[in-house]
Amino acid sequence: MYEMIKHAHSGLRWVVLVLLIMAIFKAYSKWKSGKTYTDGDRKTALFSMVFLHIQLLLGLALYFMGPWGEFSAEVMKDSTLRFYNLEHLVAMLIAIAVVTIGYSKAKRTVDASGKFRKTFWYYLIGLLLILLSIPWPFRFPNAGWF
Repeated sequence: MYEMIKHAHSGLRWVVLVLLIMAIFKAYSKWKSGKTYTDGDRKTALFSMVFLHIQLLLGLALYFMGPWGEFSAEVMKDSTLRFYNLEHLVAMLIAIAVVTIGYSKAKRTVDASGKFRKTFWYYLIGLLLILLSIPWPFRFPNAGWF
């Protein structure tokens, strides 16, 4: 079960990244061109946020099912263990909170330009935090692309 959730969590990251990039690109291009906010724009932002929350649930399942949920002095001394035990979890929680706040603020904004601007900035900050805290294979030798 652990391995199945691990592969789902690892593979779903690509879906989340693509959806976030789509939402950011749409928000930026429509914000700068002064277009109206459509239901498709709302759905792109919503699906990005929903898949990000699904990714969170899978990650929390891995965290509590696997070997990562223990803290000790040895864990904090080892950069790989510290990354998986603390840094990855905290940065992802912050990123998900930023995206969720951005979606909520954009939803409550009346004008289209404000919706696009808020979506763009909050989702971009969330994406940057996510990119910094993904265990990329070039950063951690045992991490895979999927």
